[in-house]
Amino acid sequence: MKKKLIEQFSRQIVLKNVGIIGQKKILSSKVLVVGAGGLGCPAAEFLSRAGIGTLGIVDYDKVGLSNLHRQSLYEKSDIDKSKVLIVKKILNRINPTTKVQTYNLKLNNINFKKIIQKYNYIVDGSDNFKTKFLLNDFCLKYKKFLVSGAISKFDGHIFSFDFKNKKTPCLRCFFQETKLSDDLLNCESEGILGTVAGIVGTIQANEILKKILNIGTNLNGYIFILNLLDLNFRKVKINKNKTCICNK
Repeated sequence: MKKKLIEQFSRQIVLKNVGIIGQKKILSSKVLVVGAGGLGCPAAEFLSRAGIGTLGIVDYDKVGLSNLHRQSLYEKSDIDKSKVLIVKKILNRINPTTKVQTYNLKLNNINFKKIIQKYNYIVDGSDNFKTKFLLNDFCLKYKKFLVSGAISKFDGHIFSFDFKNKKTPCLRCFFQETKLSDDLLNCESEGILGTVAGIVGTIQANEILKKILNIGTNLNGYIFILNLLDLNFRKVKINKNKTCICNK
């Protein structure tokens, strides 16, 4: 590893659980972040700062004034500009060694099939169930590691799914209702404290790094529930649904 890279990531490399070997794993990893909003911004930023080799960013939206209180990579001069282009510009400044690939599009069954095969780890920062289930189903099919997040008001939910493990439940095992309202994930209708988005997105990035390094205890098959108003935290096991697609 080059001397400048060793200096740049020295505070990580000095960790016994990381070291030079671990940092090389991070530098060679490919992570896709879906959604460049309240969760995707902090997740992408800290993954870039950690030294992820290739970082894909998916979002078809433009920056709005109401985004600024919680979407940490944007400022007022970015309003009405493409989110993915702004994110790429900022991340290139933070860490030019991370190769940032942008996808200014709305995911569907056709384009996601082409995109997902380029990445090993997926961060779900989306705000609707259609996208979340699309990510779940494709990650299940292609045996990817998925970290999904959701935020509302003062609360955060984080899931992780290691689909290489056949015993792993999926997102559909947890959300078994046939009719789910996106209002549950919508900051516009429910409201959100900006710091909640930053905390949850950062934890998602942390789970990705732990998986890359194969250290610690991950959330595979669990949901981590954070109530940041009252500082209550709990981890709940997700039971695999026998009738779910993940059993086929």
